[in-house]
Amino acid sequence: MTDTHDEENLENEGDGLTTVAYFFPNGDRYEGDCSGSDSDGLVRSGIGKHTSANGLTYVGEWCKDKMHGRGSLQYPSGARYEGEVKGNMYHGAGTYTFSDGSVYKGHFHENRFMGVGTFIDAQGQVWTGEFHGKEALGLKMQPIQAKEAA
Repeated sequence: MTDTHDEENLENEGDGLTTVAYFFPNGDRYEGDCSGSDSDGLVRSGIGKHTSANGLTYVGEWCKDKMHGRGSLQYPSGARYEGEVKGNMYHGAGTYTFSDGSVYKGHFHENRFMGVGTFIDAQGQVWTGEFHGKEALGLKMQPIQAKEAA
């Protein structure tokens, strides 16, 4: 964030973080915590919200100018990710909701489904098993429960 286009310092906190509203030259906007960097600029650190010019929004934790910790990403398509992030990637436990309403809940490794997880398709069918990126070996379909009469 050292190429400041327009920055407004909102508050200086005692823990070394400064709260800012920052407008990037490309139209992106960041509101949240920052700290000083080795190059005498500010980097996103702490909690903040970054909204890109194309409508992608991330709300969550930052470390050294990267999404890192827990957060949520909302895509213009309607897709959404909530969970752990590391180095600007889905990494750890999380939930990804596709724009068609289908959902993957489980573990991620560098933006890929990895490990035990559950996939719920757009029709509500539930699949559980071991995911490895685009492969899902040994998935088991769960029986659909009949809805109880009211």
